[in-house]
Amino acid sequence: MTISPMSIRFDEHTMWVELSDGRTLGIPLALFPRLLHATPAELDQAELSRVGLHWEALDEDISIAGLLAGHGDVT
Repeated sequence: MTISPMSIRFDEHTMWVELSDGRTLGIPLALFPRLLHATPAELDQAELSRVGLHWEALDEDISIAGLLAGHGDVT
């Protein structure tokens, strides 16, 4: 079973991703500098796919598998 993103929203410090299995992930934006420094309009351009999230203008791709494993852009 592939776990897919159903929706995404943001607050000042967190990206909230609702998943197809009913879970909601709260991910600190500090883990994704491109998202942390993006404007609200840029964040609204998120494209949801079967396996992850994509922002064309920000050149950002985030897999659901990576989020579940705790991976970010910051090491």
